[in-house]
Amino acid sequence: MTDSGKAVFLVLDLPWNVFRQTGNIETYLLIKELEISEQQADGQPNVLAENETSDDPNI
Repeated sequence: MTDSGKAVFLVLDLPWNVFRQTGNIETYLLIKELEISEQQADGQPNVLAENETSDDPNI
């Protein structure tokens, strides 16, 4: 693991522990935003955005 990988892990570790202890949904959403930001910085596609599209017009 590179130093930047360790830093990302530490950044995600604190909010995860807060979420685990409190169950606060806003903390979970923060974790997801941080993960997406990390993926975009690494040049990986945004998996959540791809899953949000739907062919069903009723959704």
